[in-house]
Amino acid sequence: MRRRSVLTAAGAAALAVPVLGAAPATAAPASGRRGCLEIRGVDISSLPKNEDHGAVYRTAEGRREDPVRLIARAGVTHARLKVWVNPADGYNDKAHVLALARRLKRAGVGIWIDFHYSDSWADPAHQTKPAAWAGLDVPGLARAVYDHTADVLGALRRQGTPAQLVQIGNELNGGLIWPEGNWEHFDAMTAFLKAGLRAARDTTPRVRTILHLANGGDNGLYRWWFDNVVSYGVDFDVIGLSYYPFWHGPLADAAANMADITARYGKPCVIAETAYPFTLESEDDVNDIMNSPSQLTDGFPATPAGQAAWLRTVADLAAGVPNGQGLGYCYWEGLWTYRAGSGWDPTNPASGNAWENLALFDFEDRELPGLGTLGRYRG
Repeated sequence: MRRRSVLTAAGAAALAVPVLGAAPATAAPASGRRGCLEIRGVDISSLPKNEDHGAVYRTAEGRREDPVRLIARAGVTHARLKVWVNPADGYNDKAHVLALARRLKRAGVGIWIDFHYSDSWADPAHQTKPAAWAGLDVPGLARAVYDHTADVLGALRRQGTPAQLVQIGNELNGGLIWPEGNWEHFDAMTAFLKAGLRAARDTTPRVRTILHLANGGDNGLYRWWFDNVVSYGVDFDVIGLSYYPFWHGPLADAAANMADITARYGKPCVIAETAYPFTLESEDDVNDIMNSPSQLTDGFPATPAGQAAWLRTVADLAAGVPNGQGLGYCYWEGLWTYRAGSGWDPTNPASGNAWENLALFDFEDRELPGLGTLGRYRG
């Protein structure tokens, strides 16, 4: 996640391959239906940087507590950790991921690794090649993907904290490692994906691999992208989706998309990113991503209760995928509270946080009801 863009329908159609099968009947999200979700996760990638800049985390009653213990106590099953290659600020690198994985293992929380294959944010609008890889051709880039993936996952396994889930790329609507691996070059794109997938399985044989797109309500995008990737023989385990209601359309669209793609490709899915604000106020002077009532979804106010209600609804959305093919969901950067110096831009210590009103902790660092909803509802 960061900023959003999506390929045009015309561009997608130009590269589409023949249909793999008829679309199945779609299903609306289940409402209150009983059923456990295997994955009830939270992305905590910014935690080490936040803590180094003075962040503290408290129970709802105000007692200071280790945030990893707090998410474990709430019932969170997995923590998602992004990995950059050579980040300017030194965070989201192998050393920080290894240290955070040790904390998670002690708390009994599973590890979900999210490779960006970049030195900074990778999303539909940005898939910038790591600076160290600038001079490499396509075979060299594929080798770099393999080596980087194997290096991080192998180190995790050797220290006794193997990943259970791994994303090969982040929000891959337009490919990865631009320009060589962009959406106009599926041959190179899929070579990079295959290299990362092979490294994951070579180093961590039991890991489940995820290919992840944004725009979780856009079935045309998912059919176009996965039809092409499957036609190149890419073998993966799980389809990942980002689904934010303020960007990605109605719940019914996401439900229909997940029903279709799980049947079409014979793979389960997971909502890899979602979030909702607990307020429209901002703690710093940066204009937050969510700042206007016009951005809210009907029935979900920007309050702690509204945030928790959204989490129940998105859990129902995952549980409602036909044939039990919805594995669960993950809340994006739920611990990214505001602290000066822990902002968006790894090259600029003065950059602010445009996300703190979507965290799972309030402006007084107290746990919000949504954290317990995330961990316990459908648990």
